[in-house]
Amino acid sequence: MHSRSYQRAFLCSILSFCVQSFGLTNAVAAEDFTRFRGADATGVASDHPQLPTSWSKTEQVAWSVEIPGQGWGSPIVVGDRVFVSSVVADEENIAPSAGLYLGQGVRDPAKGIHHWMMHCFDLKTGKKLWEQESYTGRPVVPRHPKSSYAAETPTTDGKRLYVLFGDLGLFCYSLDGELLWKRMIEPKKTNMDYGAAASPVIHGNQVFVVYDNKETSWIASYDCETGKQNWQTPRDEIMSWATPFVWENELRTEIIVPGQRINRSYSLDGEELWRFDGDMSILVIPSPFAVDGLCYISSGYVGDQHRPTFAIRPGGKGDIAPDGDFASSEYIEWYQPRCSPYNTTQLVYEKRLYTVYDQGFMTCHNALTGEEIYGKTRFSPKGSFTSSPWAYDGKIFCLSEDGLTYVIKAGPEFEILRTNPLDELCIATPSVVGGNLLIRTLTKLYCMTEPAK
Repeated sequence: MHSRSYQRAFLCSILSFCVQSFGLTNAVAAEDFTRFRGADATGVASDHPQLPTSWSKTEQVAWSVEIPGQGWGSPIVVGDRVFVSSVVADEENIAPSAGLYLGQGVRDPAKGIHHWMMHCFDLKTGKKLWEQESYTGRPVVPRHPKSSYAAETPTTDGKRLYVLFGDLGLFCYSLDGELLWKRMIEPKKTNMDYGAAASPVIHGNQVFVVYDNKETSWIASYDCETGKQNWQTPRDEIMSWATPFVWENELRTEIIVPGQRINRSYSLDGEELWRFDGDMSILVIPSPFAVDGLCYISSGYVGDQHRPTFAIRPGGKGDIAPDGDFASSEYIEWYQPRCSPYNTTQLVYEKRLYTVYDQGFMTCHNALTGEEIYGKTRFSPKGSFTSSPWAYDGKIFCLSEDGLTYVIKAGPEFEILRTNPLDELCIATPSVVGGNLLIRTLTKLYCMTEPAK
């Protein structure tokens, strides 16, 4: 026994030496927050004793910093570094406000010179480590009145930082702020002049970008190291803003991209694997994600009668729901015709699917069967929502546009445990790393945590 223990200890020491000397590690640590809604795109964080359930502008605040300009991308984290993007305008423009905009976008590009910025902060202290200006100039496309020219969440492979400014370009930085490469994007006219919003995603040595517009929509892959375009596949879509999802399921790895006309899956080479017409809402914004072997796709513009959610099984090929026959599809586990939010992305937690509606309601369904657990229940006090919900410690957290977070008890009954105010416009979805909750408001970035005991 002592001999075997000595052998194990010796082998461990050799392995440790190889890891430290030759870099035999995964670039991304388990706790890194690498993309919109986290590394697995689910919005569910690991429990941690320092994750807070109550906070305010002065309580449980480890630090807060001013973020110049405007941006609605979530913060991402690698190790002890926090990255966040914004766009600073030299002239005053239309300020975003809470609530629904049921009309057209801002019909003209914003006024004045703009500065497309990337910021890096220390996770422990909030100290600014570096700041880089990706581009300077006048916007050439309009935008949604509640959106920003920095609507996308950056992504990372743990070695480099990939920053997408939707109608402008994809910029790659080292973690120390050195610009490594950039790929400019030819801007196109978008539906209702809302602009782009889908965030980039990574798999292996590829970074994927989707740009749906009214002229020439596409999905493309770029080499992470060089920025060289690997492939670009045309898309017959004009009005989708959902962040794509790389689904590593038991059968294969595929890229799931919802669309107003057709929901599609692509191979890592850009070839279409399956498709189906989901009779989706006219505006497709929620992002796909997968839990327990099922991939969830939804869209729910408030003015549409059909606001579907689909739970998809892996392995599809061709048209998986010919003639709109969802019930008979081998690859659609279940389908609900009126169970989707407009802007927010749904959340599966402890086998339940939670849907936060923009106008201040929540529903709960069985995530494996689609059966309703409770129907539309209004938040009190009332609020409107764009930020997606997240979960940990047996609780669902829902951040309203007014900066009020509702803490909901996870389970078969709707119960608000408490509310936490920040009293400022909040559109960005928060990020969770270890014992730290990062919340971005219109002007600030907060790091919330419980003091160590």
